[in-house]
Amino acid sequence: MHHIQLSNTAFEGHNSVYLLGDGDADAPTTLVDTGVATPAVESELRAALDARGVAFADVDRVLLTHWHHDHAGLAGAIQNESGATVFVHEADADLVSQRGHAREDLQEAQEAALYDWGLPDDEREGLLAFNAEHRGLRGEPVNVTEVADGNAVALGPLEAEVVHLPGHAAGLVAYVVEREGRREAFVGDAVLPKYTPNVGGADVRVDRPLAKYLDSLERVEALELDRAWPGHRGPIIAPSERARDIAGHHEERTARVEKAVADLAPATAWEVSAELFGSLAGIHVLHGPGEAYAHLDHLVRERLLEATADGYVPA
Repeated sequence: MHHIQLSNTAFEGHNSVYLLGDGDADAPTTLVDTGVATPAVESELRAALDARGVAFADVDRVLLTHWHHDHAGLAGAIQNESGATVFVHEADADLVSQRGHAREDLQEAQEAALYDWGLPDDEREGLLAFNAEHRGLRGEPVNVTEVADGNAVALGPLEAEVVHLPGHAAGLVAYVVEREGRREAFVGDAVLPKYTPNVGGADVRVDRPLAKYLDSLERVEALELDRAWPGHRGPIIAPSERARDIAGHHEERTARVEKAVADLAPATAWEVSAELFGSLAGIHVLHGPGEAYAHLDHLVRERLLEATADGYVPA
């Protein structure tokens, strides 16, 4: 297995792509995630594969952890040259394939969320302009093969089990493999080694995003992995411990959100976001209030806060 790092200036730093099965006659040449669809990143990926004697045309399979552009953007370009089978969870399939009205429906849901979260007009319009400017990062449409929780994908001598871990994205999955005597998983953005994955803004389609993500963290812990290969940065050596750390971080953030509402009531998600993160730019104008909303929604469902027409107040 080869770990390839690709540039990414629009989202969370370098993306990780994983190459499996190159040079093994018994195994399909497989990529886990692909990087974002820009000419510069495509050139980086081609060069990294070429150093291993692999071209786009040689790729047999692509395993996508989720639909975000920095993970799935180049899947269409690879498939166009190789005919590769591209696997993605059924909840994200329409976005990756770009079929129907999936993209338009997502944009409408985002715009509605921005109003509900109380973004000022200039911030909302700036974010929509940012999204339009970066629309090409999604890449070309893909003919996808859908997978679901518990499915297995054969990779020659390896078999990858699909484990659904929603929260950051509705269709985020890990691919769990037994390799060299270790239980490992390619986890996308389910857990990251340094930052905590955004919940709430990264995929506005997810209902009860924080509750779903906390359940996913418990599932990561229960997998008892020896190592996790995330979508950004380097490997996670103690994945269960990292999952517990992230869960603890969200517990602390929930307490901060509850205090912010007590101080500001009534408070919008945008106002709570300012308390948590300060000023924001670019895609973080979506992620900040989205994260605040995820915690506010969680506290409302726990009956610790109440949502009113003017904002959130203590229950």
